Amino acid sequence: FFSGMPPGVQPGMAFVLVQHLAPDHSSILAELVRRFTTLTVLQVEDGMPVEPNHVYIITPNHDLAFFNGKLHLLEPAEPHGHRLPIDYFFRSLAQDQRDRAIGIVLSGTGSDGTQGVRAIKAESGMVMVQSAESAEFDGMPRSVIETGLADYELEPAAMLPQLIAYASQEFNQRRDLDVRIEPKSEAAMKKIFVLVRSKTGHDFSLYKPSTIYRRIERRMAVQHIETVQDYVKYCQESPVEVEALFRDMLIGVTSFFRDPDVFEILEKQIIPQLFKNKSAATDLVRVWISGCSTGEEAYSIAILIREYLESSRSECSVQIYATDIDSRAIATARAGAYPVSIASDVNSERLSRFFTINPGENVYRINKNIREMLVFSEHNVIKDPPFSKIDLISCRNLLIYFGTELQKKLMPLFHFALMPNGVLLLGTSEGIGDFGSFFKVLDRKAKLYQRQGGVLITQRKPLGLAFPFTALSTESNIDSSYSKLRISGAKGANELASKIPLRDILEKSLMKLVAPQGDILYLHGRTGMFLELAAGESGVNNILRMAREGLQQELTMALSRVVVSQEPATANGLLVRTNGHYTRVDVTVSPVAALSATGATTELKSTSLYIVTIKESTETEKPTTSLLTTEILPAIANTLDSTLMPSGDPEARISALLEELHARDEYLQSAREELESSNEELKSSNEEMQSVNEEMQSTNEELETSKEELQSVNEELATVNMELQTKVNDLSRLNNDMNNLLSGTGIATVFVDHQLRILRFTPATCAIINLILSDVGRPVAHTVTNLVGYDRLVQDAQGVLDSLVAKVVEVQTKDGKWYTMRIQPYRTIDNVIEGAVINFTEITSLKRIQSELESDKANLQFKSTLLNAIGEAVIATDLQGTILYWNEAAERIYGWKSFEVIGKNVLDVTPDDDSKLHASEIMSVLKKGNSWSGEFLARHRDGHRFPVKVTNTSILDDQGNLTGIIGVSSDITLRKNAEDSLRRSNELARLAVVVRDSRDAITVQELDGRIIAWNPAAVKM
Repeated sequence: FFSGMPPGVQPGMAFVLVQHLAPDHSSILAELVRRFTTLTVLQVEDGMPVEPNHVYIITPNHDLAFFNGKLHLLEPAEPHGHRLPIDYFFRSLAQDQRDRAIGIVLSGTGSDGTQGVRAIKAESGMVMVQSAESAEFDGMPRSVIETGLADYELEPAAMLPQLIAYASQEFNQRRDLDVRIEPKSEAAMKKIFVLVRSKTGHDFSLYKPSTIYRRIERRMAVQHIETVQDYVKYCQESPVEVEALFRDMLIGVTSFFRDPDVFEILEKQIIPQLFKNKSAATDLVRVWISGCSTGEEAYSIAILIREYLESSRSECSVQIYATDIDSRAIATARAGAYPVSIASDVNSERLSRFFTINPGENVYRINKNIREMLVFSEHNVIKDPPFSKIDLISCRNLLIYFGTELQKKLMPLFHFALMPNGVLLLGTSEGIGDFGSFFKVLDRKAKLYQRQGGVLITQRKPLGLAFPFTALSTESNIDSSYSKLRISGAKGANELASKIPLRDILEKSLMKLVAPQGDILYLHGRTGMFLELAAGESGVNNILRMAREGLQQELTMALSRVVVSQEPATANGLLVRTNGHYTRVDVTVSPVAALSATGATTELKSTSLYIVTIKESTETEKPTTSLLTTEILPAIANTLDSTLMPSGDPEARISALLEELHARDEYLQSAREELESSNEELKSSNEEMQSVNEEMQSTNEELETSKEELQSVNEELATVNMELQTKVNDLSRLNNDMNNLLSGTGIATVFVDHQLRILRFTPATCAIINLILSDVGRPVAHTVTNLVGYDRLVQDAQGVLDSLVAKVVEVQTKDGKWYTMRIQPYRTIDNVIEGAVINFTEITSLKRIQSELESDKANLQFKSTLLNAIGEAVIATDLQGTILYWNEAAERIYGWKSFEVIGKNVLDVTPDDDSKLHASEIMSVLKKGNSWSGEFLARHRDGHRFPVKVTNTSILDDQGNLTGIIGVSSDITLRKNAEDSLRRSNELARLAVVVRDSRDAITVQELDGRIIAWNPAAVKM
């Protein structure tokens, strides 16, 4: 995904990456992403503000929420395996950013993210999804794709360019929806409505313009189309885009027990009122949820009703109809499976009572006792016939999308559908408008209204006239354009009624759903003379079973012929037994005629409805012209054996024919009874098959549950496997680095296990121990070494394993090289001993230097003795004054031991201000190869100063360059004292002469006043 970023482009948006991370392992996802993007990659910290051109990585074992421009970490409320962090984040993102939210779903198992995508689309956000073919795990992408909500289905590398283009058009060039649409654009919008109606059969022209225009503009941004006119052309060329626009217009927001206060009123006040006057087992409470979307609200109401039935022990039956025009939403509702995130809307008690979830499953499935209460169907409340005799209608958050005209037409429809005192529930932002006379307010805040029983809608337009939507198929013409009805079998049979009551239209809708098996759907006129109830169980009335004697056989054959040929069939002059006598009647069977959109009558090519007309025959004198006399009897006569029918006796022939006819009639009756028996058996088999089907459905649900469990486990395994794969790659890289390191250092190393079997060795080892690659796994004792005078390798290695104390030995090879062999235990990170490590470090050069040093040791000792015998301090320094040598005389003179001053600066050990002043002079003299001498005041270790004489001599290398200084210093304190004494004696002698000859009295005293000398003048005084 991040590799698809165009070079040098800053997207100007923030990315938040939410992944199913293992809760007990630190993630390296941030490090991985940094390798593929120049954006700033951060792992989320609680309260972190979101900035553009940043990538934020979720922290393991946390849920992530977006609120007021900041990311917040929360402790997961659900146990591990039930967590849906992507759904959680998507919902918070949609609530905070609304239409600026963008959700992208990549490879992963399960269905996490699907509910979150619905929330984003509900706020007019945008959704991208990875194509299932490019996903390693296609569970999450397919789940989103099946919802039909994805705006883009792309490979990850192609997503960012599309994302940047969409954001540029949608957010940087956003149109102001409040500005009035130009006439040209308004005409283009109407063309879009025509295209949507032609494709789906649904008209959105009377919906609120602001809602529809916003959805159209969002689709234009998705397709990168600038003008509405260009979008019309694109829709004409792409029927898929028309379908996508239709799905965008149907995005609904729903959840379990949405607006809890409203459902509390339903539970405590409305539902008990519905059952107040219905106590018998035959009573039925009917509920209609219009615009049910994915079914959460329908199931919520069903749960409340089920709780009331259980608490009140009511025996009433309940039928709940939940309808919507979105076929995909209806399919989701029928499945009754919802993600575990519904736990935030449904309390734990209801979850345990009315939902089923197995360990590891990531969906809650509604229980059978709730599911059986509901019937979900695709239904357009605008143009399809409404349900009738409803006790409670819930139509929440649907009218807010309708324009004023549509809302005014739906209120009378709801009034018709409700029973007297029935209850209407609307959304919190909806109302009944100007229809206060039709409904009484029960709770204005909760939007609960009661049908006024005394108000009648006497002048009601037919559905096709009330809602001017033209149907697009012949089948839909029966419902939406059936504004006139052909009446047959009565006076004025060919006249067209100008008004059709809703009851007739509802009956015709029901007729369309019933299979053609002779069941009576509608009776006109008095039919008791020709039809009577059949004996046995009473169910749906069947015309073939109810036909009286003389009518049944002809009616059966005529109906069979019409079904095959779809042409009318007639049987005239039939003798039908009616109340002790026979009546001659004419029977006509013909297919039901449909009305075209223009009002012309057209016959359907394959209809399942037929009209049977029975009337008394006016030509009683004419012979019977039934199918029996015109077709069957001649056929029977031609097949009879001539020996049984005397040719010369007409009466005998007729008698034989009648007997044969009677036998055939008995045979047909027997066959009919057998057929009915077979039908009963088939019905029984059908019921058994239905039972088996239910069991199979139950088994399928269990398999689905097991599948979800395995997907959840696979999700975690895939996440762990991804991290392990990354760690394996890192370990492989580290292993390669280690191999190169060991080979590059040239250190011979052998790794052995507890049994001293060779596990690994470096190439440098082959010069010491004769090893090849095939020796891996062989004991060290089986190998041959090139060591001289050392054969304890096995014993020493075993001793290290036993004592865990390292052993160091110097060994020599046959070619004269020396090595330091170190044997030490091999310890793991957990401090577990798993063998030993033997390494050889070459010390040949060190040995040579050591030998040379030993040979020079005597010379050095002689020189040191000589320097110590001189009696003067000898100090050697480098050019920076660092002390390199300090003899015993220096220790005696300055008070510092040699080990204390080696490496220190000579000016720090023997500080002398005069020497610092003459440093440049001294260096200039020494660089010329000359010696410099001088006297200074040096400082002893104890702090007192004393005079020294210093002679500095330069140390030159072979090229004559100055490399060091040797200073020879001696303590001249005695000499200086003698010189001072002599100087004082001379001064005192001169002073004595002066004092003696002086006329003044001069006294010399100690500090304490004692007289030590005085002159003659003082004596006299």
